Amino acid sequence: MKKSKLMGVIPYIITALLITALFSYTKYSRTKTLNYGSFEKIVQTKNISEVTLTMYTTVIDITGVYTENEAKYIFVASVPNTEAQNGELMELLHSRVKDANITIKNPYQTNYLMQALAELIPLTLLVGFGIYMISRMNAGSNAKAFEFSKSRARLEGNIKVTFDDVAGCDEEKEEMAEIIDYLRDPDKFSKMGARIPKGILMVGAPGTGKTLLAKAVAGEADVPFYSISGSDFVEMFVGVGASRVRDMFKTAQKTAPCMIFIDEIDAVGRQRGAGLGGGNDEREQTLNQLLVELDGIEDNQGIVVIAATNRPDVLDPALLRPGRFDRQVTVSMPDKKGRLAILQVHARNKKFADDINLEHLAARTPGFSGADLENVLNEAAIMAVRNSHDVIQMSDLDEGIDRVIGGPAKKSRKYSDREKHMVAVHESGHAVIGLFLEDADEVQKVTIIPRGMAGGYNLMTPKEDNMLHTKSQLESEIVGLLGGRVAEEMVLGEISTGASNDIERATDIAKDMVNAYGMSSIGPVQYSKQDGNVFLGRDYTTNKTYSDKVAYEIDQEVRKIINESYKRAQKIISEHRDTLDNIVRSLEEQETLTKQDLENIVKYGTVNAPAEKAENE
Repeated sequence: MKKSKLMGVIPYIITALLITALFSYTKYSRTKTLNYGSFEKIVQTKNISEVTLTMYTTVIDITGVYTENEAKYIFVASVPNTEAQNGELMELLHSRVKDANITIKNPYQTNYLMQALAELIPLTLLVGFGIYMISRMNAGSNAKAFEFSKSRARLEGNIKVTFDDVAGCDEEKEEMAEIIDYLRDPDKFSKMGARIPKGILMVGAPGTGKTLLAKAVAGEADVPFYSISGSDFVEMFVGVGASRVRDMFKTAQKTAPCMIFIDEIDAVGRQRGAGLGGGNDEREQTLNQLLVELDGIEDNQGIVVIAATNRPDVLDPALLRPGRFDRQVTVSMPDKKGRLAILQVHARNKKFADDINLEHLAARTPGFSGADLENVLNEAAIMAVRNSHDVIQMSDLDEGIDRVIGGPAKKSRKYSDREKHMVAVHESGHAVIGLFLEDADEVQKVTIIPRGMAGGYNLMTPKEDNMLHTKSQLESEIVGLLGGRVAEEMVLGEISTGASNDIERATDIAKDMVNAYGMSSIGPVQYSKQDGNVFLGRDYTTNKTYSDKVAYEIDQEVRKIINESYKRAQKIISEHRDTLDNIVRSLEEQETLTKQDLENIVKYGTVNAPAEKAENE
C-alpha cells in the first residue's frame, strides 16, 4: 500500500523538477556572445549588475549580467590575458560596475564534474519522465485489454452484517443457514446422501431484504464470498459476458468451497428467444454460458450460487430447473411480528422517548417493507435533530411515517379558504367511511397538509394483517375510496378533480373483481391474462381472449359494482352528516387529526373530551 502511494507521488516530484529546470533553461536562453568592441559598448551603455572574470593563462573569460527593458541578459566575452589589457579591462569595469559585483575566479579550482552534472540532470529528468509516461500508458492499455473479459465479481471481506441484523424473515434465514452449515461441514450431508442445492433464487418485492440477507450469509460464513450484479456481465461486444462468467467460476473454483451472489439476475437471465434480432445477441450468449457453468459440461463442485430478483416471471425456464437454481426462497413483506422485529433491529443505535411503543408503530405500518421501516426511523431521527429534541418523540415518528408515504410536507403551499374547505370535506368523507363501515380499514390519521402531489390524505390501516381478501372487504375498500367524492357532492353541491386517483384505484379493484377473481354475476371465469413479450417485460400488453359481448358484460358488471358502492357511501355519509361536519370544522382548525381525535369527535362532537368524562375514562 505504501509502495503504491509512493509510486503515485513520483510523477509530481519529477514534474516539479522539470519545471525548475525549464526556468533555469529560460534564464540561460538569453545569453549573448560578444567581441571586445561590443563588450565595451555594453559596459558603457547598459546597466551592468554583476561580472565574473575567469583568469586563464592566455585569455580572460568574461561573464556578466545586464538589464534592458526590465529583462535580464547574460553576455559572454573573451580578451587576451596581458598586463596592458588587464589594466584597461579593470579600469573599464570599475567605472561601470560596483567592486562588490566583480568576481575573479581561478579556473583551476573549478569542479568540472559538478558543472557537467548540473547540465545533464535536467536533460536526464526530461528523458526519464517521457519514458515513464510512455511505459505507464502502454501498461495501462495492455492491462485494460486483458482485463476487459475478466470477471467483475468482488471478493467480499470483513462483512459485519450477521443474522442478528436481519429480522422479519425467520424461515428464509433457516434456509440460508442450511447452506452455511453445508459449506462448513459437507460430510454431514453426504453421509445422508443429500445433495445441497447448487443455486438458491431469492424472490421478493423491492426492499424486503434480499441483498441484506445475502450479506448476512457472507457475514456468517467462513468461506470466500463473491458478489456481482447481473448487469456486470452484459457488454456491447458479443462473447465478453460469457468470458466473464467462465472467469468467475474459474476463480471461484480455486477457492472452493465458496459462495457467489448475483444481484438482479434478471438483467442477464431473461427468457431467450423473446428479443428482437434472434437469439445470437450478447445477453443470450452470457445466459447460455451461465447455464453451462451452473449444471452442464463443467463440474463446479463446492460452489453455491445465490441470486436475487424481483422479476422471477421473466427468467428463462432453463435457469430455474432443478440442478441449477434448485430452490426458490420467497422473501415476503413482513407481518406485524416481523415489522416489530425489524424496528427493534434498526432502533438499536437510536434514543427514544419513554412513551414510544414500537409495537404500536408496527401496527400502524402494514405493507411497509424492511427498507421502508428503516427509512421511517431514520427520517424520525433526522426530524428530532431538526427540531432540537434530545430523544426521538412520537411527533418525529409520525412525521417519519408521513414522509415515507407522501414525502415532505409542502408548508409553503398555501390554500385559499375555499380550497381548504374543499380538501377538508373530501378527506372527512374518507374518514367517515372508515369510522362507520364495518369492513373498512381503520383510520389512524387525517390531514389536509399537502404532501407530494396530494392535497391531503387519510392514513388507514387494516384491522389485522390479511393474506386473502374477501369480496366484502374489496367492496368496502371501493366504498372508502368513493367517500371523498360523495362528501364533496353532498356538502359542496359540486365535485372537484381531487378524487381522480380514488376513482382510478376503485375502478382497478372493480375490474380485478370481475376479470381476475370471478366476483360477479358473470361467474368464476378469468378474462384478463397478461401475455406480453419478455423483451418488453411481460407487462406492457394484454391479449383479449373474449368476445365483444363478454366485454360489454364486463363493463356492465364493473359499472354495477362502482354504482352500488357509490350508493353505500352516500347512505353512510347521510346518516352521519353531523360527524362529517364536526370533522370538517376540526380539520380546518387543526389541519391534522389523530385516531384519538376522531374517536372524541364521534363520542363528544369535539376533539377535546369533557374533563369529567376524560377523568372517568
